[in-house]
Amino acid sequence: MAQGKTILILGGGIGGVVAASKLRRALSREHRIVLVEQSSTHLFQPSLLWLMLGLRVPQQISRPYTALARRGIELVQGRVERIDPARRAVTVDGKELSADYLIIALGAELAPETVPGLAQAGHNLYSLAGAAAIRDARLGLTHGRITVLVSAVPFKCPAAPYEAAMLLEWDYRRRGLRDQVQIDLYSPEPGPMAAAGAETSTQVRAMVEQKGITYHPQEKVASVDPDTRRIHFESGTSADFDLLVYVPPHRAPESVRAAGLCGDSGWVVVDRATLATSFPGVYTVGDATGIPLAIGKPLPKAGVLAHGQAEVVAHNIAAEITGAGSMKQFQGEGACFIEAGDGQAGFGSGNFYAEPAPSMKLRPVGRLLHWGKVAYEKYWLYKWF
Repeated sequence: MAQGKTILILGGGIGGVVAASKLRRALSREHRIVLVEQSSTHLFQPSLLWLMLGLRVPQQISRPYTALARRGIELVQGRVERIDPARRAVTVDGKELSADYLIIALGAELAPETVPGLAQAGHNLYSLAGAAAIRDARLGLTHGRITVLVSAVPFKCPAAPYEAAMLLEWDYRRRGLRDQVQIDLYSPEPGPMAAAGAETSTQVRAMVEQKGITYHPQEKVASVDPDTRRIHFESGTSADFDLLVYVPPHRAPESVRAAGLCGDSGWVVVDRATLATSFPGVYTVGDATGIPLAIGKPLPKAGVLAHGQAEVVAHNIAAEITGAGSMKQFQGEGACFIEAGDGQAGFGSGNFYAEPAPSMKLRPVGRLLHWGKVAYEKYWLYKWF
């Protein structure tokens, strides 16, 4: 039985928190579990959609990482500057840390600056500051055109822009202003949540269009003019807006790209069952990975998948260290709630690894599923913090 191992986890998002917590519970205190995270607080990002409507405040959807320290997880607050996967060594704010096992859970880096004018013209749906700005801007806009824009694929939480459009539609309707605004949704995707399969994609599109939201698929943004409030697309078309809510381009974090971990897709290459990289003892979970599916699309970037992957990696590392238990494999199972407004939500679930295509089912929209999403938010923050 090996003694005194150090497991280093980079990133305190869903995947990082689950991996660190599972390892701490599975291993005795002679083994060090070290979590590196730049922020001092964990933000439960799915709830940014509710914060966008003023239904949450930041304190309700965030928790300090010090709660993990009380459970025996060592915390290092700082920015990951360099990763040396061959040595399982990491430079954090100028200081080098090394480990016996390395789990990279740094997520995706948001890069709105890669689209000219985007950051100046609109509000980032995927940041706390951006969601707060949407919350305030919507109150100042009583008439005009609201545009929800997916700027590039892939992006995390594939349902989020569709949820955002439906929630904004509901918000304007409940405030008696729906007849005075037009809501458009532009995306380079051929259809919503395409990796979930054609049937689910068709159902989500129907949910959106039934609310009078105009959906424009296969439109990739080229630039945005913040002065004229006009979006220019690569197709040669353009669109005006009064309020722009955007999903920014995503890319693997700089430190991950510089480490030579990424393949042709621009994302980390891993074994889809074990999440192992080509470097012994180095794993990557969550949004930084690029896992191809049978349909030619990548596995979606979603918190529920990062969670499942982290559990598998933590279990296998603990089994290897202790010599107890059999190895597990990540099976591609995933699920997500889809907020539809009016206090209702849908729920999609299934297997992304199924062949010849993902096998997903979408449960009809209802109030019970909305409260299920609320309950899951409370459960997550209570269980892990």
